[in-house]
Amino acid sequence: MSTLKIAIQKSGRLNEESIQILKDCGISINNGNDQLKAEATNFPLEVLYLRNSDIPQYLIDGVVDIAIVGDNLLVEKGKNIKVIQKLGFSKCKVSVAVPKTFEYNSIKDLEGMRIATSYPNTVIDYFATFGMTVDIHQISGSVEIAPNIGLADGIVDIVSSGSTLFKNNLKEVEVIFKSEAVLAVSPKVTPEVQSIIDTLQFRIESVLRARKSKYILMNVPNEKIEEIGKILPVLKSLTVMPLAEEGWSSVHSVIDKDTFWDVIDQLKEAGAEGILVCPIEKMVL
Repeated sequence: MSTLKIAIQKSGRLNEESIQILKDCGISINNGNDQLKAEATNFPLEVLYLRNSDIPQYLIDGVVDIAIVGDNLLVEKGKNIKVIQKLGFSKCKVSVAVPKTFEYNSIKDLEGMRIATSYPNTVIDYFATFGMTVDIHQISGSVEIAPNIGLADGIVDIVSSGSTLFKNNLKEVEVIFKSEAVLAVSPKVTPEVQSIIDTLQFRIESVLRARKSKYILMNVPNEKIEEIGKILPVLKSLTVMPLAEEGWSSVHSVIDKDTFWDVIDQLKEAGAEGILVCPIEKMVL
């Protein structure tokens, strides 16, 4: 039987969340300290821990079948690599930043500037859309310090909270694009391996769906059930069970985590009482 080879970042912010989503999919990984390769004990999966910047080439060459990687890296090094699932974590922006003292009015103010970055292809493509050129200084690591030491006039780098920019007296002036972790697949996978990928993707989708949802239970007067049903987003229909007290029922459904409080307020106004909200571990449709 074939084994699915997946690449994840060896260290850094993507590593822990990548391992966690595999665990949430029910996959147990023999992961010792400083291992570069580990096998799952209950799923045909082998994990390769790689340098983040190397992952796109491993996918292109077919050394690994799939990878959990930031799509900012695919934009830079793997535009033809297929993304089969957005994963919703490790969100960030790829942005242009300049010193706080720089008077910025429009993108044209950056014409001909020295830009320090780890994403030269992204920078070239972005400024080309405006018919502009910049002087690129390609560096890896500590990009934010470049303007302070006179190496560059500005930078292009990933931005999460913005605290690193603030500490280095920089300000974000343009967002090139928003990025997040994705599941990317090699163009060289075999049909047998593709079948394993489909199984894994199904599990991941169930986990992600559960992360975005909450299970909700409430007591509702029977005459209000129809009104409550119009408020609640449901999978197919409400689950309604009669209570011991006549004229009342227990209503169960699923609620979107992002609209949680707005929906709760509507339910209370419609007459729902004793509202309980519970996490969902998995949600299979």
